[in-house]
Amino acid sequence: MRVPVRRGVAVAAVLALIAGLVLLLTRPGTEGPACTGRTIGSWSAESRYTGEFTRYGNDNLRVDDWTGGDGTHSVRLPDGRTLWIFSDTFLDRVQPPPNPHGQPYPWRSSDTGREPALTHNSLVVMDRAGRLERTLTGGTGTGPGPFFPDTPDGWRWPVQAHVEPRTPGSPEQVVRVLLWNRAPGSGPWVFGVPRATEIATLSLPDLRLEGITPAVDQTSVRNPGDRVLYGTASVRDGAWTYVYGGDDGPDRAGSNAYLARVPTGQLGEARTWRFWDGRGWQPRADRAAPVIREGRGRGVGSAFTVVRDGGTWVLLTMDDPGPPGDGLSAVTAYWACSAQGPWHGPAGRITPPRPADPTGQQRVAVYNPQAHPEFTADGALLVSYDVNWLGPPGAPSVAQVNRDVELYRPRFLRLRLHRG
Repeated sequence: MRVPVRRGVAVAAVLALIAGLVLLLTRPGTEGPACTGRTIGSWSAESRYTGEFTRYGNDNLRVDDWTGGDGTHSVRLPDGRTLWIFSDTFLDRVQPPPNPHGQPYPWRSSDTGREPALTHNSLVVMDRAGRLERTLTGGTGTGPGPFFPDTPDGWRWPVQAHVEPRTPGSPEQVVRVLLWNRAPGSGPWVFGVPRATEIATLSLPDLRLEGITPAVDQTSVRNPGDRVLYGTASVRDGAWTYVYGGDDGPDRAGSNAYLARVPTGQLGEARTWRFWDGRGWQPRADRAAPVIREGRGRGVGSAFTVVRDGGTWVLLTMDDPGPPGDGLSAVTAYWACSAQGPWHGPAGRITPPRPADPTGQQRVAVYNPQAHPEFTADGALLVSYDVNWLGPPGAPSVAQVNRDVELYRPRFLRLRLHRG
């Protein structure tokens, strides 16, 4: 049947319009129909996981295992176990209260009464039933050391991890762990000078460290405050693993967030990494552009987390410090319809519970919110956060942390995200 010319033109125009809308809605960085805004909604303290780390940390059956740590990340293993990944970690013994200062808290010490052992990283294995069962550290001739060995002039802090094929298409799986390589610093760099992002490979199921390879070297960036370390958050989405990072210049109130992507299953191959430059993906890390730029009430903490909620990407980070004397205490959110944004927010604010400050000066800080989507239950996301005691002029006090074992241990909450 012949279609009249004018009708044919009209049909063609409608089809072109539909095609254009499809392209618009599916183009990266635009808001598709499955994506709606998110804000932090209701939440509740999650006693099960907080209590399990308390039980394990206080158990003195061994005195060379975890009693506290920060940088809390996790990855579910193929056999149902969960690997918990920590940065700086206290080992040794937990003593009953009162502590040597007369405070009613369990406290950490070594068997000799000295300060407990501190190592730059550790792994803690949780069994299928959700019970923590052992700590993995590196061995030295004088005692336990970091699982990911220190460098000759620095250390490594592990962040996100994924289970991947050993090589693309291989049936054998390994764990890839992203590492932050840092060097000692002073003054504003008391937490170390950022140098590089590395990738560690762990065998399965025995979790043996096979090797560490470079991914993104930043030592050529003259100003350490402009160096970007990747891996504070990562999300696997179809053919890609999106890896978020940030800078942590001491002269800024917050950090800028950056984004790289790697073909799924190829985290350990530096040549496959691509970086978002504001318009597209390209191989040069020095041309990366922030996906969230610090300033005017926006920005992220140096550690943040990203998850998918339906068609929406959600980023959780520390909010600006609270009133004077309150320090870091609140978590906020951003949302986007693609990994690179544009990101909207901040949206919502919660203040999680934290241990009491024995000095009455509100020196207890909340930091490093991390989502653990493998433990989502009834639509509520499991989120951990770390707690520390910040003494003047802002540096952490190891002595105060060891006087109360509730400090420097992760706490957990259940979070529901609301649309709107």
